[in-house]
Amino acid sequence: MRQLQGMDASFVALETRNSPMHIGSLLIYNPQTAPGGFVRFKDILAFFESRMQLSKTMRQRLVKVPFDLDYPYWIEDPDFDLEYHVRHLALPKPGDWRQLCIQAARIFARPLDLTRPPWEFTVVEGLENIPGVDPGCFAMVTKVHHSAIDGMSGVDLMEALHTLAPDTPPPSEPDTWTPEPLPNPIQLLGKSYFNALGNPVKQLEVAARAAPGLAKAIKGLAAKEFKVSGEMLAPRTRFNKVISTARVVEGRSVPLADIKAIRALDPGCKVNDVFLAIIGGAMRRYLLAKNDLPEKTLTAMAPISVRSTKEKGDMGNQVAAMIAPLGTHIEDPVERLKFVHSRTTNSKAMTDAIGARNMTEISKVSPALYMALGAQLYTRLGLANRVGPPFSTVVTNVPGPPVPIYSSGARLESMMGLLCLTDGLGLGHVVQSYVDEATIAFTACRKLLPDPDFYAQCIEESFEEFRDAVKKTAKTSNSKPAATPVNKKAAPPKKPVTRKPAAKKPSVKPTTKTTAKRAKAPAAKKVKSTK
Repeated sequence: MRQLQGMDASFVALETRNSPMHIGSLLIYNPQTAPGGFVRFKDILAFFESRMQLSKTMRQRLVKVPFDLDYPYWIEDPDFDLEYHVRHLALPKPGDWRQLCIQAARIFARPLDLTRPPWEFTVVEGLENIPGVDPGCFAMVTKVHHSAIDGMSGVDLMEALHTLAPDTPPPSEPDTWTPEPLPNPIQLLGKSYFNALGNPVKQLEVAARAAPGLAKAIKGLAAKEFKVSGEMLAPRTRFNKVISTARVVEGRSVPLADIKAIRALDPGCKVNDVFLAIIGGAMRRYLLAKNDLPEKTLTAMAPISVRSTKEKGDMGNQVAAMIAPLGTHIEDPVERLKFVHSRTTNSKAMTDAIGARNMTEISKVSPALYMALGAQLYTRLGLANRVGPPFSTVVTNVPGPPVPIYSSGARLESMMGLLCLTDGLGLGHVVQSYVDEATIAFTACRKLLPDPDFYAQCIEESFEEFRDAVKKTAKTSNSKPAATPVNKKAAPPKKPVTRKPAAKKPSVKPTTKTTAKRAKAPAAKKVKSTK
């Protein structure tokens, strides 16, 4: 039995009918690489069962302390049933991309049963009319409670349920897993009493560890190594209100090489800066069309992993956060990228001064009862409609495998990330890379963003602005007489890498990203929920 930490427990406290706190993805697989060229549902069950021992998440369930007097505990579920967690359905005809996104959104909107291990995978067949998706391909919609994983531990979970070759044999080590009995409520209350007695000491220890970081931050602020400005305070938008139970998901896949090439528009900027600037452009386009664009820049909360190599594979969240202005008030894409780069550099300097790890540790000593009551009051009083948002949206960057991976012998063609939402946060983004493709996907409240196709188009057009700016810069550079043979080499990025004969996806999709190789390669591909 192991107790949750503060940030993990906060995701349990925030769980409501309107705000199920799970994250996940929409994955698309091509069974041509599997034995016989096809995969049956029972093959998927057998594959997962053979690899359960590689993940700490799969067979553990939550046990709450009575009256939320302390953080919940993880125990090995005595009633674990794999077939409850892995479901199976098929799209009705015609089985197109829009139907897949709608089905993924419906699945993702339903809360998990927290009296069982908090995860579900739904296999979806019938993808018969999705451009770029080969006949026989299937999708998988994954849901895992955020209390169990963050973005990086989610990658570890992906590794546990995937292999680097289609014919990799099952693990040879014996599975030594044993279930645990459910703890007695009296036992849990006793533990909470002793934990409460020791919590003040823990708080002092955390404060002592955080003090040098705070002193460094004050010193850096005085020395103007970074600055705190009003740009980091988000203006209110249509996305920062009380959310409904309904969800929409969509996305676009583009060549990863194009994303990397865009960095040349502002030397020194990172891939994450490019993603932020593209999303800033997309939100600007969308809100302009609604006559609802604030004069002040919107901001994004960008999670930062502080997970050490020793914590690889551990459950729970090891993340801090950085606030990144998106430059939505700037029309020119190049100027927007420069703005985003300068502001993220400033935010990183501030986070480094305080210490990202310290920020995570502080959350571990928040009183559980107050955390739960605060979350419930925020929801029940509808404070999201009255209180200014801490940020406009979330943009989480989850790097995927640089090489193809396989599940049950089927090759993963595309992946698109799905995100949990809360009151005040009606739109969230996941950016990912997989092999030679990059995907920008979003999850939104259907009430606050009823036209996901249009917002996906805004993402595509924002990307194309940057891609065209790179081409224009390259043309200008090539038109100048080359002083040396080296200068003459500055040519625009190659045409969209044609991903393996895998399926390409048309438009938006939850967590798959293989769809970057479409006919009009140069433009942003609709990251249809499949590859």
